[in-house]
Amino acid sequence: MGYAIQWVRSFIFTIQMYFMMAVIGIGCAPIVMVHRKFGYRVVRGYSKWVMWTAGWMIGLKTEVRGTVPDREILVGAKHQSFLDILMIASVTPKPKFIMKASLRWAPVLGWYGKWLACIPVNRGRRAEAIKSMMAQVKSGEMPGGQLIIYPQGTRVAPGAKVPYKVGIGVIYDEMGQDCLPVACNVGVFWPRLGIYKKPGTAIVEFLPTIPAGMKRDEFLKILEQCVETRSNELMLDAGFDPN
Repeated sequence: MGYAIQWVRSFIFTIQMYFMMAVIGIGCAPIVMVHRKFGYRVVRGYSKWVMWTAGWMIGLKTEVRGTVPDREILVGAKHQSFLDILMIASVTPKPKFIMKASLRWAPVLGWYGKWLACIPVNRGRRAEAIKSMMAQVKSGEMPGGQLIIYPQGTRVAPGAKVPYKVGIGVIYDEMGQDCLPVACNVGVFWPRLGIYKKPGTAIVEFLPTIPAGMKRDEFLKILEQCVETRSNELMLDAGFDPN
């Protein structure tokens, strides 16, 4: 009975979450088309709405830990579900994501991805996307901010072992910026697939910065070690053994 009640609550929460995405996204679109900076406020506002409603509708609290970046920086984040995207977007001043190319055509998500200068990537063609992105950075066409990349390239279920891709290492080399690792335990409560969401406390944690200038292999090793180690600790604290 308890599972069934939580599933119904999760279903109602999910419906209102996407309904509000349409209401807020479409309602604010005319202003964002003219004033891009307003788009960041819209994204933060929607993200906080979802986090707030998750707290009282399904008993899922959210907590962001660590030092939030307030300058141009590369962010290498653990990605387990839609919620960790929203939690990062709720606190970063100018977030832009590397996203699946198919999302360009999605209503609302695609619009705001374009307006906020997110980078669409086709599967198997990441090198082309990185080359194009670097050209835009060097020409000044791409606005500054926090470039958020998921080193494993996709959402990863708790406990699953997925290797880190070299793409973030290439971007780290080319951009010459510090990298801020981000760990999370979000997937324990909000899975990558399905309606059901568990009550608890979902945590996203900004970790100590990795300075620019390291060799690519060394950088990738340090990034993977600190993100995976801390994410595993957070999941274990939440009652899930990732090993």
